[in-house]
Amino acid sequence: MDRDYPLKPVAIGRRSRRRVALMRHLLKPLVRLQALLPRMAAIRSQVRLAAGLRSPVADQVIDYQVVGGVPSITVGELAATDSPVVLYLHGGAFMLPPVPVAHVNFHARLCRDLKAVGLMPDYRLAPLHRYPAPLDDCERAYRGLLDLGFDPAKIVLAGESAGGNLVLGLLQRIRKAGLPMPACAVPISAVTEMARVHAPPSRSDRARRDPMLPIQAFGKMLIHYAEGCDASDPELSPILADFSGFPPLYFLVGEDEILLDDSLIAARRARQAGVDASVDVWPILPHAFPLFEGLFPEAARAREDIATFARAQLQPAVAAATDVGEGKGEGEGEGRSANGVAQ
Repeated sequence: MDRDYPLKPVAIGRRSRRRVALMRHLLKPLVRLQALLPRMAAIRSQVRLAAGLRSPVADQVIDYQVVGGVPSITVGELAATDSPVVLYLHGGAFMLPPVPVAHVNFHARLCRDLKAVGLMPDYRLAPLHRYPAPLDDCERAYRGLLDLGFDPAKIVLAGESAGGNLVLGLLQRIRKAGLPMPACAVPISAVTEMARVHAPPSRSDRARRDPMLPIQAFGKMLIHYAEGCDASDPELSPILADFSGFPPLYFLVGEDEILLDDSLIAARRARQAGVDASVDVWPILPHAFPLFEGLFPEAARAREDIATFARAQLQPAVAAATDVGEGKGEGEGEGRSANGVAQ
């Protein structure tokens, strides 16, 4: 399909380009092999990847607590319910746990940027737990934040890859339950089509170019996570969802990703439904690149863009809280329009 949006005007340095090339030749074959692991080997890899949870990260205190009945990694003090909160849904093909050097570090940095606390549900994983178990856990975590007293207008919802799929699934659950929507949502390199391995078109026309994800791994992911389910259910394939009533959305994706069209088509459908939806297509960098600042210094710009977008959506709630704190009467504060990230 034709590109709907221009490439992000950002220069990618030589070192980052070399690292992307190495990923294509070294990491991508390993990911392909990982997808072939038998059930117990996949479970053992979950234990290894989860090891090394540290405190603090990015000057934030990291803890492990139960919120809404879901064990979760927390950033900062959840007692600070007057603060913004970043609810982050990690990726990993629905089979990998939160990885401290990637998911937790990125989450902590984003919380620092937004002066927010954070919650990352440690949702149940395939192959032991299939759909809808992970999405159920994410819904419970969102309800848990509301029960703690967090203002939904101060909740930033974000997630990458499979986590991006869960972000869009959770928004459907929130709407269905009649719960208040979060301030905004940020799907990063999201999987939005689960009913077809071969489509959308970028899955085939970028199969060689993608430096990280082998398309062959998708079949194993679908078997582990959604076998026996109708994968055309919009909770599994949010590309088919009704986006009406969703909060502002900011999609990020790489130009060479097999998941490029997953984001482009979802963003287009959101805009057709009247949602404020923007998308940044980055050159060169791989799947879920904002999580890899240690490898790609340019990825810090993506995190800054996410923070800028989120601040714009949080401004009305923050301004309202300031007005209340200063004792302003009803109608005295000036409203602001919340703009998305400029293309």
